[in-house]
Amino acid sequence: LLICSPICDIEVPERLSSSYEQLKCYHLLERCVQVPAREGSEEEILLVHSSEHLEVAKSTQTMNEEELKRVSENYDAFFFHPNTYRCARLAVGATLQLVDAVMSGKGRNGMALVRPPGHHSQRNAANGFCLFNNVAIAAEYAKLKYGLQRILIVDWDVHHGQGTQYIFEEDPSVLYFSWHRYEHQEFWPSLKESDYDAVGLGKGKGFNINLPWNKVGMGNSDYLAAFFHVLLPVAFEFDPELVIVSSGYDSGTGDPEGQMNATPEVFAHLTHFLMQLANGKLCVILEGGYHLKSLAESVCMTVKTLLGDPVPQITGEMSPCLSAVESIQNVRAAHKPYWKWLTYEDTSFLQNVSTKMHLLKKANSNPSTEHDSKITNSSETVKVERFLELHMKNILFPVPPIKTATTDSTGLAHFLPVAVHLVKEIDKAEIKALVSGFYADIVKDDRTLLSLGSMLAILDKILKKEVRNGIATSPTPAVSAAVALRHSVRFGFQRVLCIFVGDMQIIPNTEDGKVLIIHICEKEESGKTSFTFVLNSFLLLLKGAEGNDFFSAVLGFILPVAYSYQPNLTVIAVGPNRNLETSGISLLFALLQGLAESRIFAVIKDTEIKLMQSVARALVGDSPPHFGVYVPPTQEKVNKIKILRDQFQQEWKMLQCSGKLSG
Repeated sequence: LLICSPICDIEVPERLSSSYEQLKCYHLLERCVQVPAREGSEEEILLVHSSEHLEVAKSTQTMNEEELKRVSENYDAFFFHPNTYRCARLAVGATLQLVDAVMSGKGRNGMALVRPPGHHSQRNAANGFCLFNNVAIAAEYAKLKYGLQRILIVDWDVHHGQGTQYIFEEDPSVLYFSWHRYEHQEFWPSLKESDYDAVGLGKGKGFNINLPWNKVGMGNSDYLAAFFHVLLPVAFEFDPELVIVSSGYDSGTGDPEGQMNATPEVFAHLTHFLMQLANGKLCVILEGGYHLKSLAESVCMTVKTLLGDPVPQITGEMSPCLSAVESIQNVRAAHKPYWKWLTYEDTSFLQNVSTKMHLLKKANSNPSTEHDSKITNSSETVKVERFLELHMKNILFPVPPIKTATTDSTGLAHFLPVAVHLVKEIDKAEIKALVSGFYADIVKDDRTLLSLGSMLAILDKILKKEVRNGIATSPTPAVSAAVALRHSVRFGFQRVLCIFVGDMQIIPNTEDGKVLIIHICEKEESGKTSFTFVLNSFLLLLKGAEGNDFFSAVLGFILPVAYSYQPNLTVIAVGPNRNLETSGISLLFALLQGLAESRIFAVIKDTEIKLMQSVARALVGDSPPHFGVYVPPTQEKVNKIKILRDQFQQEWKMLQCSGKLSG
């Protein structure tokens, strides 16, 4: 259980102070607008909780220690102090202050560092360190004050937020997603209704999504797979007006409660994905997290991302474990009746054989003594602190001073956002010498040659890490992209992802093993296979992906492949004859900024002014345009993507979390 005595030794004030100090250490606090906390009113608390529960909480303010112990014994893992009621009201009020700031436009997003946490608290009961359900109150408050009809709550705490589930399980206006350590009901709160088949009740069926982790040690790839193959598709179909995160970091490495292996940067990636929803309206509310160093670093990774900093490269092998695959597949099967994106997906329930044998072994093993456990926990804490010190030094990097660059050689720069920085194009004589020496087999016409002065000037700034990303125009995007690929490899980049969008002739790539090319085009050419390998590089042809088919291809195929590959540069070329909405292409750019420390180079056909504007907005960090009413992909397109996933899931293992496992 959480703890076994009224003396709480993990839910401590240092959880906030250590996080706050780390934010100051990284100079993040000074970049935030600090909103003063207030106490939540009784009326606001009663939006979720019963008057009886409120009165019991109020009465504890004047109780002595013995009376507090007796009241606490009525609840599971909750321990009253005379100041608990006021602290809990401050936690509620601070959460609502954040909602107001985001909904009023004072800030696009934000984080509330509060305690006590809230997601275990139920209408009429405190539970698991939680007195009032901060996130549930925030959702009801936002619905009432701002008239919202669709709110997404993402709970990445390692414990199931059963309180939030109970409150909204019949409410289709709130989509609740929780992953949590479960171990086939062995882990607290040990409820049957924490499993994947608890999908909601009545009108709320399909709006409660539980993803149970049936073993400890889940890592970055498992969390990302859950987003790619469950949360993101359902979230984009749900189309929330506000996203609220129950942000527990006990799902991170080193935490004594969770015993998971996810490192702090994974929370930057998860936050980045959620920022693409609800026009960027995102409120992150602290829940659990009991290893102070792991908690503080994870909080900082979240805040850095909310501020728009580049996302660090994800670490670890990009291969979800079999237990994660089983859980994800079961969630998809359980929710197939309720969501359009699953209509034609091949989903079937799996038996979790990978972990049930483990439970039998665990039941027959000799438990360690409490004393041994404490010694182990103490040494493990020190070990994790040392690991995190080194890990953070390895993944953090200087943020380039300029976010997005372009040139003004074509006179199109004035159409772009003000935040786009102008760089000087390379001299024509220098370009001709470069082409003659290295790219003569690629560049065949003068128009393309002349456009390279701008393109290579921008690309060089990205390669030298002086700017994060850039956008260039070209009369022949495919040719310019081919030059960009060779130029990047010559510069020393070893893993370059290139995505071609539209019908264009792909120039054969000779950079063995250093380039992955994905071609998204509208028409399937007769006599050609959908996917083929070229030399030691990879060429993936994704034919006929358009509209919402394109949307499902991005989430179900392109993102998993890209994260499996882990590029250190992304090049995206957009050409003619495509049946893809600008919003879809902008979303692709936005999502892929989570890779390669946000190094993206865009090459756009020089006649596509509106597309340039939309892509530039995505690159400078604006929220992507609304994707529109969700229309499910056709069965034919779903089957094509499934065939491709099955074909390539052994090479790109992040694909293994959807469809049948092969090999």
